[in-house]
Amino acid sequence: MGAKEKILNSAEELFIQYGIRSVTMDDVARAASMSKKTLYQYFDNKDGLVSEVAKNHFEREALEFEKIDKEATDAIHEILLVSQCLRKHVFRMNPSLLYDMQKYHGAAWDKYLEFKQSIIRGYIEKNIERGKKEGLFREEVNAKVLSILRVECVQLVFNTRIFPREEFDFPSVQLQILDHFIYGLLTEKGRKKYEEYMQLESTNHTR
Repeated sequence: MGAKEKILNSAEELFIQYGIRSVTMDDVARAASMSKKTLYQYFDNKDGLVSEVAKNHFEREALEFEKIDKEATDAIHEILLVSQCLRKHVFRMNPSLLYDMQKYHGAAWDKYLEFKQSIIRGYIEKNIERGKKEGLFREEVNAKVLSILRVECVQLVFNTRIFPREEFDFPSVQLQILDHFIYGLLTEKGRKKYEEYMQLESTNHTR
């Protein structure tokens, strides 16, 4: 692993765990096992580092979505694979991360908004249309409206004024909202298929 890649990986892990504002360039240098002087050879300032971390992270997520699109056997399977992806990335994020990005790192926030609008929303909309064609999702569902709703619901849970961390468990809230969203899409055929998948997942977890 090259020095720059090591910096980016170390910084991303720190940002995910602690948020952005509380992490200093000294913290990143220590996590990457290098001097701050070496760190500054690659990044002039923290804002530039945050921006590149965001860019790399969103590019990786886009590739994961492409892989899921190819692997999924149907639209419900696709949603469940995306849910696993969310557990791996979103659910372990410090809730302050998006707030810090929006308030203090405009370039990184713009990358997030672009990713949210063009990649995530587009992917969800495509998934809903697929489910309708497969008879798993209700025909009257407006894919564009529901894709916007889903994306905003994911982001809403990061708002600690609405979901205070001392009162709500972040991953549990995200899973509750996801489950509610999926059931709102399903036809009777889709509901049976979804419950089959959930039963299979439960069985696999108990083995």
